[in-house]
Amino acid sequence: MKKLGMGMMRLPLLDPNDPRSIDFEQVCQMVDHFLSEGFTYFDTAYMYHDYQSEHVVKKALVSRHPRESFLLASKLPCSFLKEEGDQERIFAEQLEKCGVDYFDYYLLHSLHAGNYPTAEKFDSFAFVSRLKAEGKVRKMGFSFHDSAEMLDRILTEHPEVDFVQIQLNYLDLDNPRIQSRACHEVCVKHGKPIIVMEPVKGGLLANLSQNARELLLAKNPDQSVASWAVRYAAGCENVFMVLSGMSNMAQLLDNMSYMKDFSPLTDSELAVLPEVVKAIYADIAVDCTACRYCVEGCPQKIEIPKYFALYNEAKHGGSLEEAKATYRALTEDHGKASDCIRCGKCQKICPQHIRIVEALRKVAELFEA
Repeated sequence: MKKLGMGMMRLPLLDPNDPRSIDFEQVCQMVDHFLSEGFTYFDTAYMYHDYQSEHVVKKALVSRHPRESFLLASKLPCSFLKEEGDQERIFAEQLEKCGVDYFDYYLLHSLHAGNYPTAEKFDSFAFVSRLKAEGKVRKMGFSFHDSAEMLDRILTEHPEVDFVQIQLNYLDLDNPRIQSRACHEVCVKHGKPIIVMEPVKGGLLANLSQNARELLLAKNPDQSVASWAVRYAAGCENVFMVLSGMSNMAQLLDNMSYMKDFSPLTDSELAVLPEVVKAIYADIAVDCTACRYCVEGCPQKIEIPKYFALYNEAKHGGSLEEAKATYRALTEDHGKASDCIRCGKCQKICPQHIRIVEALRKVAELFEA
């Protein structure tokens, strides 16, 4: 099995402001080409693309290709569990939406200290184990966004899982909020195969500052900037799959070009990364990956990831006036950064553990002055 998986969460859009406006024709072309080059793994989830991703999987993949020609993963949204029967209802809905009788990989979605008690309350691990025994799930696991200590606790209490999905990239190895290195070491200690998410950190490691980019290009001018991040993750111990949310055919072609016959980073290439990390942190203001988990529950309808992207651009070389103009246009239909009521819903769900409330205050200071 080739190590590159297609993440169905940053699909091409016809309208960049509407996550439901998926460019279905381009997705089909991407799926077809991906499969034709020997790649087989597809990853979706219940809420991706405003609950449309699983529908797209059915239309673009399942309805157009033999079931045995691909591997499909989806996830149980533990934060959505409110009462008995929710797990059964959601799983049945997912099978129907995807048009399949089983999932090759099925995960408890985004476990952390806040929702792990919910998974325990509803006995979610046992639920997925039963699905596995019934043949409706082939492999069971969970995706994770929290401390290494919390990950160690979950794996100690639930050794029955077949794999773990963690965020692992060269920028977050020693990030105290993400703890990529420590979480990776916990998975290895427990002997669990690893799926990597956010290897390019939501595109951040594909769109580097000039200083960081030049360090990589000086070492290997023939490889894309994104390739360094994906190859780094794929070369880590116990990693058997690296997910990439590809937003157009060009990104797909680039990823496949170096993952079709994968080779990990060499020692000399690895030696460059610490300097690259220093250069990135010197230029980044808010390390948001634009996953948009924070947007749905915002009572003020604030376009948090888009404001952070504008803020990063304006703080590090971009035109402040152009950023302000784009900001004003966005706030015509959405809440301003200063409209934040500090309820904290966004911070509780943020996989990057960003202090969003404080960051929005800085956005307001820059764009609303």
